[in-house]
This record gives sequence, structure tokens and C-alpha cells, in this order.
Amino acid sequence: MDLRTTVERAQRLKQLHADHKPLVLPTVWDVWSARTAADAGFPALTIGSHPLADSRGADDNEGQTFEEVLAAVRPIVAAVDVPVSVDLEAGYGRKPADHFAVMVEAGGAGLNLEDTVHSDGGRVRDTQEHAGYIADLRAAADAAGVPLWINGRTDLFLHADDPAAVLDRAIDRLRAMERAGADSVYPVGIQDDDDLLAAVVGAVTVPVNSTAHPVQHDLARFRRLGVGRVTYGPLLQFALTDTMKDVLKPWAP
Repeated sequence: MDLRTTVERAQRLKQLHADHKPLVLPTVWDVWSARTAADAGFPALTIGSHPLADSRGADDNEGQTFEEVLAAVRPIVAAVDVPVSVDLEAGYGRKPADHFAVMVEAGGAGLNLEDTVHSDGGRVRDTQEHAGYIADLRAAADAAGVPLWINGRTDLFLHADDPAAVLDRAIDRLRAMERAGADSVYPVGIQDDDDLLAAVVGAVTVPVNSTAHPVQHDLARFRRLGVGRVTYGPLLQFALTDTMKDVLKPWAP
């Protein structure tokens, strides 16, 4: 995809975050799901690592190579006219500048970056290391004049036995990502806890991304809590799996 189109899509994605409270980006995994979501009227999409891996018979948590992910992402981005953000997990062991260059070439308008380093035994980056990675991504984007939307994710809540006990640490990390240039922050694993969601929303000035189940959760609730961005992770694919089983069950031998 040419650079001008990528820049236009990134600009549009930025404006959509300002216009929608929250902005809902259906999490897709192939050309069919992307076209279906775009045809349903959604103005932007995100490609999730978990559903993408499942659709290709691979494992999540960087179970595919970066090159394999990129080969899967290109036709999805090219198949729709709306901005598409891409989940790059923890970066596949690549340098931030490399990520930026390849993502722009593929037409991605944004990316998601988490702090669980699957290529290094599943360790969690410390606050400054993760913020530094995001800062390097932002610097590369700014130098190229591309307003790439960076969604900085932390898994601290996900790894904790008691999510409330790590709230202060998580807020420090979210604020560090914001200072480093993240356009939104994504504290994974607290989508069902009103108090924790409200606390992180109140602690930062950029949009907070929450995971949602498209059937079990309520958009009005996320709006009331001040969530600025909603994605589905693997939950849209899970919901469609359940529906497909229900449709096929009467036909099974």
C-alpha cells in the first residue's frame, strides 16, 4: 500500500477516536471477517493475534513468525477501505523501527504492543523498558510523518492473582506509556470490574481500551465508565464459534 494511503488511514483512525466515545473496533482475523465487519458499518477494525493464530492453525503468544503474520495481515488490510490496526504482540523480538517500517508498508494505521515478551520465556517488561519500546516506535513514526496510532497494552492485571493489588503498579505503567507517546492504553483483564476500569480511566488522559464480549457485555456500560476504545480480542471469534455450532447441530450425524 502506498504511503499516502497509509497516512490518510492513520489520520482517519485518530479522528475516529476523537469522534466516538467509545470507538468500537471489531477484532478480525481474515478477509471475510474484515469485510463482514466493515459492511456492518464499522469505520475501523483491528486484527487480533489470538483469532489470527486460530484461523491459521497456529498458537497465540507469537506462535507464528513475524513474516507469517505480515503475510496474513496484508490481504486483510487491502480488502477493506477502513483503517486497520494490527496486534503485534510483544514485537516478535524485532526492533521498533523495523516494526514501524514494515507495518507502514503493509498499510496498518495503528498497532497494539503488549509487555509480555513471549520470545523471552514470557517475562513481563518492566515499566521503563516497555515505555522505551513505545517511545522508539513513536519516534520512528514521527520522523516519517505517519500518525500511527499506538495502543500500549499491559498484562499486569492478567498475571496477578488479585488484580486490585497491582492497580498502582498498572497505573504507573499506563502513565509511562502515555508519556512515551502511546495514543491509547490497554489494561487487559479488567473488563468485568467497574471499579478497576473507572480507576484506570481516571488516571490517564488518553483513551482506555477495554476488551468486550459482543454478546455478553453492554456498550452503554463501557460508555458510562468512560472507556474510550473497545476491542473484542478473541471473543468475537468465540461467539461466532458458539453460533456456528448451534446452526450445525441439527445437521450433525
